Amino acid sequence: MKSLRTGYKPSMAPEHAPAKRSVSKGSRKSRGAGGGAAASEPGRARAPVRWRAAMAACAIAFTMALPNPAHAWGAEGHRMVARLAQAQLSPAANTEVARLLALEPGATLESVSTWADETRAAGTAPWHYVNFARGGVCSYDAARLCAGGQCVVGAIERQVSVLTSTAPDEERLRALKYVVHFVGDVHQPLHAGYADDKGGNGYQLQAIGRGTNLHSLWDSGLILNWPGGPAALFEAVAADKSSTSVAGGPSSWAEESCLIVGREGFYPETHKLEPDYPQRWAPALVHQLAEAGNRLATVLNGALGKP
Repeated sequence: MKSLRTGYKPSMAPEHAPAKRSVSKGSRKSRGAGGGAAASEPGRARAPVRWRAAMAACAIAFTMALPNPAHAWGAEGHRMVARLAQAQLSPAANTEVARLLALEPGATLESVSTWADETRAAGTAPWHYVNFARGGVCSYDAARLCAGGQCVVGAIERQVSVLTSTAPDEERLRALKYVVHFVGDVHQPLHAGYADDKGGNGYQLQAIGRGTNLHSLWDSGLILNWPGGPAALFEAVAADKSSTSVAGGPSSWAEESCLIVGREGFYPETHKLEPDYPQRWAPALVHQLAEAGNRLATVLNGALGKP
């Protein structure tokens, strides 16, 4: 993959009125906040000097409108992950994906990537996230963090098992939809955050003239307001070179997301979004989306690429 070409040029005027809690019905029930972490952690790639300088110079000119929905990555992010994965499918996996999707004429990997949010219910809501202990280490323990498989890690493992099985095609298609979505979810940092603020849903921010929350910012705000829009962000994601590891599995991916949440500055300390926040966290955003797409392709190739 090529090096990162597109930068974030943020400028956001904080609101002075009290922030209201804005958690959509799609929000996580339980998740996010942070301490520091070493520069060698996932997504810590530094932007080129010229790129960072350009972003800083344009900061005052950028205005950002944060959306209300709090689905992981939002629809645009999930579609990016699916599109990136689609381009990396083996011929055998691509054929099997197309065969399963044909059960719903017109469906594509991108179009089904948001299905799990659109059909979310009380029984499936916990499948979208996992909670780590605030102040603890980002070490996944299934018995403690995912009892009964009721978290995003357990959901991915369970649905991949269905996808690779001889279950009826209707069940395997449903599993495909879940896998495409949940692999995206586990790479949204706040879907591996902390229970006490529900993954940033309870961490209110004053930004661009109104109240919002950190979860909403990471779900959609940073994506929809990337300079040049989501299309420009996808170019940056597709060109990202920091995404090099497809090793590990859902539990290690969750741990990586948790480490990002724990970095210094991830949570704006004053509950007001600093003008340079999108710029500082742009490399992590790009890295996580790229990792999600690459790893989804690896999962699908492994599950569906066998003769």
